[in-house]
Amino acid sequence: MKDSIRIASGQGFWGDLPNAPINQVRKGPIDYLVMDYLAEVTMSIMQKQKLRNSDYGYARDFVGVVSEILPDIAEKGIKVISNAGGVNPEACKEQILKAIEEQGYNDIKVAVVDGDNILGNLDALIEEGHPLNNMETGEPITTVKDELLSANVYFGSRPIVEALNKGADIVVTGRVTDTGLTLAPMIHEFDWSFDDYDKMSAGTIAGHIIECGGQVSGGNFTDWEKIDDFVDIGFPIIEANPDGSFYVTKHDGTGGLISKQTVKEQLLYEIGDPTEYITPDCIADFTSVNLEEAGSNRVKVSGIKGRPETDTYKISASYNDGYKLSSTLVYSWPGALKKAKRAGEILQGRADALGLEYKDFRVEYVGVNGCSEQPITDELLEDEQKEVQMRVSLSGKSKEDLNRFGKEVAPLILTGPSGVTGFAGGRPKASGIVAYWPALLDKAAVSPRIRIY
Repeated sequence: MKDSIRIASGQGFWGDLPNAPINQVRKGPIDYLVMDYLAEVTMSIMQKQKLRNSDYGYARDFVGVVSEILPDIAEKGIKVISNAGGVNPEACKEQILKAIEEQGYNDIKVAVVDGDNILGNLDALIEEGHPLNNMETGEPITTVKDELLSANVYFGSRPIVEALNKGADIVVTGRVTDTGLTLAPMIHEFDWSFDDYDKMSAGTIAGHIIECGGQVSGGNFTDWEKIDDFVDIGFPIIEANPDGSFYVTKHDGTGGLISKQTVKEQLLYEIGDPTEYITPDCIADFTSVNLEEAGSNRVKVSGIKGRPETDTYKISASYNDGYKLSSTLVYSWPGALKKAKRAGEILQGRADALGLEYKDFRVEYVGVNGCSEQPITDELLEDEQKEVQMRVSLSGKSKEDLNRFGKEVAPLILTGPSGVTGFAGGRPKASGIVAYWPALLDKAAVSPRIRIY
């Protein structure tokens, strides 16, 4: 058993800094590189890509990263774990194996973890008595089944641990939890028991802290002005110990900041009840976390408690839910806000006069309430803003009606208030809305699959 291991975050989402994972393997020592590419909407995007091209459906950026760092994997013994496989981990694996062969490495093992994609099995699951009710509304999934784009199980760390136990150097998964990517190497290296829930929770919280990449090392930080160097921001590293305690740090000489406050802010990211952070591996208690400054850009995390996991997996499904359209115009002084407000009223009046089908008609005034959403008051109307962007948005089931509305925006230039600009780019077009369907599924109904190449 190692005294400690260093697990580095290389991506916080699909589209994160391209050089971050390369810097993580080359700017200092690490044992594992974990890369999170998947958000809820990402699965639907990948599913659409796969429908257009059966060789797609995964984070293709990941293959380029692996190709670049193959010498580091081979020479330094670094292991890579990522959910970049999306809805097509087999295709992702094939490209990685091709890169390995082209570079002449013969002993790098690639594992694929899948079985999470249940889109093709929904009818059987429903017949077996799994209604996959929406966790928020209680509706059965049959109400949207014909519009479904994706449906994936959130697996946890167990299949990744099995892959590592079988000697995998690179683990490519479909939909596993962000936290499971980091927890798995701790279980593997320290021989933790899956029913040691304090340690399971410690690894889970470690994964939560680094799952968003640079967000815990100074990015998107409330006190952002304390950050001297955003250009070369260092991505976070977990230095984990066998007893479940760990340090959050980054490579020496990199930018950004890791402090108790940056860690606290990340701990609060995307959690509900802090005493019940539910994953497939455990239920972690965030209120048990103890933080200590342990040096420059180094925070110790300890004291974490947890409870047994539930008997269900969470399902992340997405479906087509109509269309949306947005457009903007900019109005200038004098009376910029009054003009913009009147323009929005004109557009809604014309939509109603045409008898268009729509819902959620919304007008925002960027520069006044586009972010704060404060109501428009008489005082704001009297304020002399130099310019205001009017942003109009609406949605509906009829793509044709929304596109017809889009023809009403440009005519405001000559048929509405004066002092308007920002109308280049042509008529706005309606685009599809992808909606989220969260559900639960008995763990006994589905199993992950692990294969080594």
